[in-house]
Amino acid sequence: MHKITMLGTGLIGTFYTMALHGTRGRDHVHVAYSRSQERLERFAKEWDIPKTTTDMAAAINDPDTDVVVVGLPNHLHEEAVTLAAQAGKAVLCTKPLARTAAEAKRMLDLVEAAGVFAGYLEDLVYPPKTLRALQSVRNGALGKVLWARSRETHPGPHSDWFWNKELSGGGAIVDMGCHCIEISRNFIGKEIRPVEVVCWADTQVHPIEAEDSAVGMVRYANGAIGQFEVSWTFRGGMDLRDEVSGTAGTIWLNHWMRTGFDVFTAVGEGGYVAEKAESQTGWLFPVGDEVGGLGYRDMFTDMLDALDRKAQPRETFYDGYVVNAIMDAAYKSVTTKQWERVELADWRGQSESSEQVVLTEYDADHILIKEEKLPDGRTKVILKNKATGEISERTLTPG
Repeated sequence: MHKITMLGTGLIGTFYTMALHGTRGRDHVHVAYSRSQERLERFAKEWDIPKTTTDMAAAINDPDTDVVVVGLPNHLHEEAVTLAAQAGKAVLCTKPLARTAAEAKRMLDLVEAAGVFAGYLEDLVYPPKTLRALQSVRNGALGKVLWARSRETHPGPHSDWFWNKELSGGGAIVDMGCHCIEISRNFIGKEIRPVEVVCWADTQVHPIEAEDSAVGMVRYANGAIGQFEVSWTFRGGMDLRDEVSGTAGTIWLNHWMRTGFDVFTAVGEGGYVAEKAESQTGWLFPVGDEVGGLGYRDMFTDMLDALDRKAQPRETFYDGYVVNAIMDAAYKSVTTKQWERVELADWRGQSESSEQVVLTEYDADHILIKEEKLPDGRTKVILKNKATGEISERTLTPG
């Protein structure tokens, strides 16, 4: 059993507490910290939390807790992680790990020097459908992964600090690109080095300094591409989709809309529909298990089970550092309008590039380019001659 200090009582702190109190049945938030006394009192009453404080250091150093969960605005992550490391407590930090790679690297070095357990709370690699898809990829169902596309869009974040570039570190890229980048890393292989990034971003709608829309591509050392699409301008709720394409197959995931639970109502749902839902009437997409569907339940199970086993969780502070480095390159590319190298002072994956073209032998003289079935039942193959490079086709009659 773990007694937990929860830093933050906003939306993310609520989701985290919902997951923790309902996941394994034995872990409980024992201390809650908030900068707002009013919100803190309401939160503690709702979740039956025995201790509260508006002093972050006091919350972290409470002698009854052994795990600190950081669910605070981005500019407070480093301070909270520093205090947790100094207290010798396990620390789990929400995404993004930091505002920049340099900030993330300091946090990584802190927890490793202190020898404390540290987990990166990247919930969107933990939804049940994603975990199942990742297992399919690891089993070889897609062959070599060539391309992973992840999209997260909605009408904009729920708290004021998100919209302040100094506090958040950026706009939609920092807020949601971190999700998309790490999803692609999981499908492509976290041992494969991200090499360079090209990114477009702009402020299309909102009167803010940060970007509210962005599209980027990350090239990996094995030739794979990770594509991210993020926006605070999308209307109609929250759109969470992932696609993975390999040499032997494809996976499509739709997490939040058109998932098989559609409701039409002319009078209204009569309550909460789902995160970022914009309407109470018309076609709605309620979520049967929001905490499970967003990955929070499996995420905390992985984190706390790994802590008990003295093992590494699926997502570590190192992963958060790599994601920050990729986002740094994306922001640089937005300015230079060209591919920018991902600068990693500490790379722990494969040391060599393994970019290769996957070839399929057809016969002693030819490589297969494509095979397809024709409407009349015959099979057509497109071939390349190994010696001359000539492209040709053959049509094969059954039998």
